[in-house]
Amino acid sequence: MEIPEGKKIYFASDNHLGAPTMEASRPRERKFVAWLDHVKQDAAAIFLMGDLFDFWFEYKTVIPKGFARTLGKLAEITDSGIPVYYFVGNHDLWMSGYFEDELNIPVFHTPQEFTFKMNTERSRSTFFIGHGDGLGPGDKGYKRMKKVFTNPFFKWLFRWLHPDIGVRIAQYLSVKNKLISGDDDAKFLGEDNEWLVTYCKSKLKQQHYDYFVFGHRHLPLDIQLNANSKYMNLGDWIQYYTYGVFDGSTLKLKEY
Repeated sequence: MEIPEGKKIYFASDNHLGAPTMEASRPRERKFVAWLDHVKQDAAAIFLMGDLFDFWFEYKTVIPKGFARTLGKLAEITDSGIPVYYFVGNHDLWMSGYFEDELNIPVFHTPQEFTFKMNTERSRSTFFIGHGDGLGPGDKGYKRMKKVFTNPFFKWLFRWLHPDIGVRIAQYLSVKNKLISGDDDAKFLGEDNEWLVTYCKSKLKQQHYDYFVFGHRHLPLDIQLNANSKYMNLGDWIQYYTYGVFDGSTLKLKEY
């Protein structure tokens, strides 16, 4: 992707809109929409790194109620010609066409490689981008659970629930189990114990990337992996309101 002069790439993750209730999350939604208005002024592209919603499931003709401000703003941005890319998180695994068809937003279910280049320079920067869930060592219980959640048969069974029932059950379980940002997620485990850091270092043994960008941890992290590679976790829009910005040469973590 070529970055025009004066433009930037923006990254944000983990809004969990709708949690703990729709009403309680509305001020956070308004703040996020204000951020989208702010960054669209010089955005070459916007990457949303998952868990924009605390729960999202697409029936064939139904989507969860709410989020009108966010969805409308995203449609406005893509209609203006600014590309937006979406990576599903562990709370919105069940995207299956609505963002692509209605908002013109490509949706990725696995991490992806991107190369960014300023059109005035020869240098290129390589990125490895994803939500971050299920990567690295450990967390075997979640990895097994994710296989169930993404299994076509179990998704087909869930669709037989009336949306009023299915969405209500899923929202209750999400908040009940403190999946927004549990206490463990909010603690820095030390570089040697951060499983996404371990994952990034393992990837670097196979191929060089200038930057790894993930969400999921709900903790803003900016860690130098070696002399030429950096890992960034984007934090969240529940407590930190942090985001990443790449100007063609440097990736920085900022607070809105």
